[in-house]
Amino acid sequence: MAAPQIAPVETPDIEELPVEDRPWVTIVWDDPVNLMTYVTWVFQKLFGYSRERAEELMLAVHHKGRAVVSTGARERMEHDASQLHAYGLWATVDRQ
Repeated sequence: MAAPQIAPVETPDIEELPVEDRPWVTIVWDDPVNLMTYVTWVFQKLFGYSRERAEELMLAVHHKGRAVVSTGARERMEHDASQLHAYGLWATVDRQ
């Protein structure tokens, strides 16, 4: 009796960073309260985004329910989320 053929297991070429090496992100979530023009203005004011970039992020929040608005060290992302809360936006901090 012949031995069964064993196919090699293929692993994807995606490099996953360990959790501790992934950067932190600030995520803005959609809400039923804030106007789109206001959200765009907040992104421009807090992050210095151009009007076009701020509108892209606002539309992602509006259509997809969320958008990553900043990336970096945890402390900085917590600060960004706190500032967004002060403007009445719903924001959270998470790993990318």
